[in-house]
Amino acid sequence: MIKKGILWLHKWLGILTGIVIVVVSLTGCLYTFQDELKLWVYPHKYYIAEQQGTPLPISELTAIAESQLPQGEKVSRIDVYPAKNRTWIFRALDTDEDAFGHWNYYRYYKRVFLNPYTGELRSIENSKTEFFQVVLQLHMNLLLGKKVGHAVVGYSTAIFVLILISGLVLWWPKKWKSKKLKRSFWIDRKVKWKRLNYDLHNVVGFYSLLLALVLAITGLVFTFPSFKKGYTTFFNTVLPYSKPTKPQVLPTSPVNLSRATPLDNALHYTLTQHPDAGIMSIRLRKKTAPEIDIQVRMSEQRSGDFKWYYFDQKTVEINQVKSSTTLQGGDKLQALNFDLHTGNIGGMGTKILAFIVSLCCASLPITGYIIWWNKSRKKHRKGVSRKIQ
Repeated sequence: MIKKGILWLHKWLGILTGIVIVVVSLTGCLYTFQDELKLWVYPHKYYIAEQQGTPLPISELTAIAESQLPQGEKVSRIDVYPAKNRTWIFRALDTDEDAFGHWNYYRYYKRVFLNPYTGELRSIENSKTEFFQVVLQLHMNLLLGKKVGHAVVGYSTAIFVLILISGLVLWWPKKWKSKKLKRSFWIDRKVKWKRLNYDLHNVVGFYSLLLALVLAITGLVFTFPSFKKGYTTFFNTVLPYSKPTKPQVLPTSPVNLSRATPLDNALHYTLTQHPDAGIMSIRLRKKTAPEIDIQVRMSEQRSGDFKWYYFDQKTVEINQVKSSTTLQGGDKLQALNFDLHTGNIGGMGTKILAFIVSLCCASLPITGYIIWWNKSRKKHRKGVSRKIQ
């Protein structure tokens, strides 16, 4: 009786959220390799001939970038690449959080690609319509805007977690010594297509369960701030080596103040300290803000391996340095959330694994719907035959 109720719940929750899970999973498959695909599709945007010397001041480059934008559009974030053969990216972004639909959510979203050594404009991208950005918004919001779409994807993902857990209960064999047990772990391709579809649903669901839960739960961390807070607090409590870290030791070398603006000085110092870093990100604050913050990612594709510098806006003294290596257990796991969700955590091998698992997740609602459709048609035929008799 209990298992029958779980089956009913599993079925209708799957029908309710199936389309969303298919779309989110398939776009997740594609976005897994977006870093590699962007460099391959748009090499002229991201690469320049290897340069010598030092980059122009960031204040000068920002002014050049904004001069290429329509009036009223301002740069809000800068992606700096220490490598000598890469452009720097200046993002201008403004959104309406309450708007419905992708096209209304973004008031504007541009990326200006500059050669940081000469100030040469390489490209201006309208990221609002750029393919990979549209794929990302489809994955996150179904192109419905953040207020509506984020909620639909978030709650559908939470329901998907329940579907996965209930699926394990339904998959669990009654007898572990039965001859039928093999079908719980292996697909027999010689059976008829209806049985093959049923076995695909069960076996694929079983083998992808744990990693599918990882993708779903890390997705919930992005969607729900309260879940993120509870998730982090829980793992700070239970994970080993999660005691508060020792007091930080700030760098002793002073920041050179020979450049025109505090941000110029802060970035020059950071580039000097980390010439081999993958990428640095700067969110432009108001001049009245107390601090300048620069995130240094040691690897371009690993957001969880970082140092974060906080400089005093007036004196450019270093107030604080946060490092991923000194985080508590839950905070470290939360910092690795993007890498876990996208498969970046272990390089190309885990990316391929994330792609396969996302594909499996996309297949489950489809094979599940076919099972339901076949059973519905069978019941309908039985009902018709009884009426005829």
